Amino acid sequence: MLSNGRNTFRACMKTTHSTIAEDLKDEEILEKFRQPNTKNYAFNLLVRAYQERVYWHVRKMVIDHEDANDLTQEIFVKVWKNLEKFQGKSQLFTWIYKIATNECLNFLNKKRKKFLIPLVDVKAELTNKLETSDYVSGDEVQMKLQKALLKLPDKQRLVFNMKYFDEMKYEDISEVLGTSVGALKASYHLAVKKIEKFLKDD
Repeated sequence: MLSNGRNTFRACMKTTHSTIAEDLKDEEILEKFRQPNTKNYAFNLLVRAYQERVYWHVRKMVIDHEDANDLTQEIFVKVWKNLEKFQGKSQLFTWIYKIATNECLNFLNKKRKKFLIPLVDVKAELTNKLETSDYVSGDEVQMKLQKALLKLPDKQRLVFNMKYFDEMKYEDISEVLGTSVGALKASYHLAVKKIEKFLKDD
């Protein structure tokens, strides 16, 4: 069931990741960004390289396309403002993912606080958006998996998404979330058990 869910989710992504990252390495993009005459060009290359990955990272959390699109734009505004401070101590994509992850969590928290509704009602709203959007493309297996994911706490859902769908290494997820590898492994396996139970009981 879970492997089918991964495959159908990837199939619903109508475009493939940009190959621009393969054509121009991060170091080259950063070097061009530091030069005033190529700064805008370099940032355009960076956006082209990472925009789709960021969009789907965000959309797996907020479900709605418009919300994900708006958040993606806000994320790259923050990337633009802070890229000069990037010191290369981590990979560029994990640094961008960290910004994207924080924006996702802030968005979900603000939604709850703005309308003074409990977390469970935010989950219900996301489930409703899931059922009425083209996110799952009508696939029953994927719909059940996504509904199961919405039962998880936000941070646990993030861990599952990055490990299961994005196939990120625990070390990279650790850089993004600031959580130890051991704790991430425990969180992921607990998420899998919860999801499997939901799918079995559903």
